[in-house]
Amino acid sequence: MSVIVLTSWFPEAQPRGPAGTCSRRKRNMGGPRPGGSLGCDLSQNHVLVGRQNLRLLGQMRRLSPRFCLKDRKDFAFPQEMVEGGQLQEAQAISVLHEMLQQTFNLFHTERSSAAWDTTLLEQLRTGLHQQLDDLDACLVMGEEDSTLGRTGPTLAMKRYFQGIHVYLKENQYSDCAWEIVRVEIMRSFSSSTNLQERLRMMDGDLNSP
Repeated sequence: MSVIVLTSWFPEAQPRGPAGTCSRRKRNMGGPRPGGSLGCDLSQNHVLVGRQNLRLLGQMRRLSPRFCLKDRKDFAFPQEMVEGGQLQEAQAISVLHEMLQQTFNLFHTERSSAAWDTTLLEQLRTGLHQQLDDLDACLVMGEEDSTLGRTGPTLAMKRYFQGIHVYLKENQYSDCAWEIVRVEIMRSFSSSTNLQERLRMMDGDLNSP
């Protein structure tokens, strides 16, 4: 199987996101493609949308982080597990999909609508939805996919976002709490944008003659 080595980078992003698309369509239940391919064909546009989502998160900033220093928290992003080692292609796709889905859910609540600029939030939601649609065709369905969702890096990603939800609730969804979360999501998105590019390049290599 193909293997991806994950690395991280931390760009200067700034935006915030959209509303608009309230529901996610069900995953494509097609299963793995012939010849061992996962059927993953991420276009350059998918990567560009990811970078645009990161910029939107940067633009969403409403407070200077220095005003929220007392609210800082280590959310234990599973960086060593996700980036420090090697993930098989199916694992990498599962982790990326989980991260995008959880981010979409986080910014698609009434609380988030009240916290952020409506226009930017709508754009972010739309971009996340587009990326999730792109990844639906990449997921390995059936029993193998269910196993990936319950173990390893994907489970760690779920727990990471659970911690973010708990933090927001404990801090009563304050402006500073949302600002801390925005910066945190930008960090995780930096990693995911890198991963999207690697998946796209890998698929190109596999499909070359």
